[in-house]
Amino acid sequence: MTNLRTLVPALLVALATATAHANEVVAFDDADAARAQAPAFSALLPAAVPAAALDRMPEVVERALGLIGIRYKRGAASVEAGFDCSGLVAYVFDAVMGLHLPRTTYEIARLGTDVAKGDLKPGDLVFFNTMRRSFSHVGIYLGDNKFVHAPRTGYKVRIEDMTGPYWTARFNGARRIEGN
Repeated sequence: MTNLRTLVPALLVALATATAHANEVVAFDDADAARAQAPAFSALLPAAVPAAALDRMPEVVERALGLIGIRYKRGAASVEAGFDCSGLVAYVFDAVMGLHLPRTTYEIARLGTDVAKGDLKPGDLVFFNTMRRSFSHVGIYLGDNKFVHAPRTGYKVRIEDMTGPYWTARFNGARRIEGN
């Protein structure tokens, strides 16, 4: 098995030039209802966050890649304690952009804007149905159909390929966290 740490430099180069390969448009289940309930993202931004912070997706990706190998721990959201999937996402966006995202995957899925699978960019959030309910898992898209996430108990933060049969069958949609 290839050591993922040796792949990070190559991934960073690939991310700079990667484009989404899929042409399929995948929407959220009941996307209209989710949009209607979602608060305006600008209302969630701390006053101290400059507009330039919203263009920091390469830093989001870099920070997430730096957490590869940290253990999974349900309900945790720190390097010391470990991460669950939403804790990983919340930690990265707080550390890089100063954004305090909600703590659950379902609540995070209500933020930002819908992104078609073919329009994914590094730093977008990708959601999956892994527990027989929509938006039960989240990861950070890296480019080239790869994402980083905290999988489950007994595993560590790692990179996955969204084109594998497991993830393809469970993909719920994607969101882009940006201010408008």
